Amino acid sequence: MEPSIVKSDSIVVFKSHRVVLPQGVASAAVVTKNGQIVAVKGYDDSRIALGINDEYQPISVIDLGNLVLSPGVVDSHVHVNEPGRTHWEGFTTATRAAAAGGVTTIVDMPLNSIPPTTTKENFLEKFTAASDNVFVDVAFWGGIIPGNQDELIPLLREGVRGFKCFMCPSGVDEFPQAKEEDLEIAFQRLQNSSTTILFHAEVECCSAVSTNTEEIPSVYQGFLQSRPGVMEVEAIRLVIELCRRYRVQSHIVHLSCAEAIPLIAQAKKDGVPITVETCPHYLTLSAEEVPVKATQFKCCPPIRDKSNQDLLWSGLLDGTIDLVVSDHSPAPQDLKCVDTGDFMKAWGGISSLQLVLPLLWTFGHPKGLSFTDLSRFLSYNTAKLARLHHRKGSIAVGMDADFVIWNPDEQITVTPEMLHFRHKLSPYLGKVLNGRVVMTVLRGQIVFNNDAFVFDKPQGILLAEPLE
Repeated sequence: MEPSIVKSDSIVVFKSHRVVLPQGVASAAVVTKNGQIVAVKGYDDSRIALGINDEYQPISVIDLGNLVLSPGVVDSHVHVNEPGRTHWEGFTTATRAAAAGGVTTIVDMPLNSIPPTTTKENFLEKFTAASDNVFVDVAFWGGIIPGNQDELIPLLREGVRGFKCFMCPSGVDEFPQAKEEDLEIAFQRLQNSSTTILFHAEVECCSAVSTNTEEIPSVYQGFLQSRPGVMEVEAIRLVIELCRRYRVQSHIVHLSCAEAIPLIAQAKKDGVPITVETCPHYLTLSAEEVPVKATQFKCCPPIRDKSNQDLLWSGLLDGTIDLVVSDHSPAPQDLKCVDTGDFMKAWGGISSLQLVLPLLWTFGHPKGLSFTDLSRFLSYNTAKLARLHHRKGSIAVGMDADFVIWNPDEQITVTPEMLHFRHKLSPYLGKVLNGRVVMTVLRGQIVFNNDAFVFDKPQGILLAEPLE
């Protein structure tokens, strides 16, 4: 499926003393035309040096001074939940939140929409729901469930970027977990394809899971004990074994348990084609700080203790963990059991799509995270995972002109009023973060500027280039 793209002959030059390029940060001028980057030149270069030889060619120059000009964030793990559960989020609110956070591309997960993206027909229904309703560009993951092996290649031909599966119950009946035999079949079907299988990597280890009925459901510790780290470790061990055997690119989503990092590091060293992500909530929140009844902190796998968090940071900074994504998974307040504060019954999911950039910068910069690191984790590697890196995720000639312009030294306070996703329940409310998004540029057009949306009409497109 190829969307129509509105083109303009005007040239817009974005200049900054801090442009985050693949080779590092430089003072530069980025020349854009028809939604793409056509040149990257010196900050003070003349029109001729910029490659603009026609003296009558209209040109706009936006001088950003010392603001950081980074590639637009590519968030490859977002649950939009439309169609079927649009009251949980929806394409309009999700992509508005993305634009406000400097996210220029999201990749929608196959659940919790109804129907899920597990057949060609279901995908076409989702594609129709998203059409003309997205404020940033949107791509899609398909899903692996028992019995849909014959749908996988047709879904790739329709343009899904890969396939997500659950190794434990997903929480919704229409997306059942894939057992080991289902995974074997999927690996076999996808062996000769250019795709990736994404794993929610938790398996039920009956002997390890807490069954203490005396735990108080409003206390976080009881929920945490019900999903111990061994669930992740054993699931990841199985994924590595399957990936080693079938050589299909595999990816671990939302790594929470740092005990699995050595397993992943060794697999990579052995040449196993595997990557792994983690999320801001695992890097910035810890089990020790979760208040009683604060179900906005609940997600699966769970936020673990501070010592685990420190090891996750080490794994990220040494390159074992490849990327950071929001895993934006919202739900209405009643499903989050706000009134009762029951962690065991509340929906597991954290809303942070709009906040990924300032969160990672606030907590990562003191640990040595650079602008280049930030763009690698949030833009290039996420685009590469979704096989969009030929057009998204870096500032270079021929790429889409997707940028986030931001001030790393300006602070923001997270309030319900500044959040644009549908439900304002978030563990980050009241937090003061460093890194204010000043402007978001989507294919050469400014779509968000100084806390305001530039267009009432959505400017995003749907990315569905066939992989087969």
